[in-house]
Amino acid sequence: MQTVVLTGGCQCGAVRYALEEPPQNVHICHCRMCQKAVGGPFAIICPVLKPAFRLTRGAISYFRSSDVGRRGFCRDCGTPLTFDYPDGDDIGVLVGTLDQPDRAPPENQYGNESRVSWYANLVQVPGERPTYADNPQMLHRISSTNHQHPDHDTDHWSLSG
Repeated sequence: MQTVVLTGGCQCGAVRYALEEPPQNVHICHCRMCQKAVGGPFAIICPVLKPAFRLTRGAISYFRSSDVGRRGFCRDCGTPLTFDYPDGDDIGVLVGTLDQPDRAPPENQYGNESRVSWYANLVQVPGERPTYADNPQMLHRISSTNHQHPDHDTDHWSLSG
């Protein structure tokens, strides 16, 4: 058995995975397919060789986004998890699904022809305020009813509510 380098999973906990080697060429992809697949202006993908990617819980469902590529997601909560070419050697895990996303910093960017015009100015957008700083009641309401799986492996899981 190999050493687990990183772990991750979906929002509800139905799908969990382990990476048994460090990702290579972690990258931001700005292409329209990635934008739509993650519901955001870009995806951050960390590729690993397929033998180093191991599901530890559940199963991944797939959407064929083209004749050559597919997008893996949790069928229960819809979390986008992976991108791969089924005939390729590696699988791209979405960095936001890692338990420790800080451990997979981007090294490169692709799909720049579709990059949103305001991307270069993101560092100038204010962002020092804590979440719901002006509404502590809402923060308490959200945190006390959180159904999201924690950022670590668990022996059991359940979908609440």
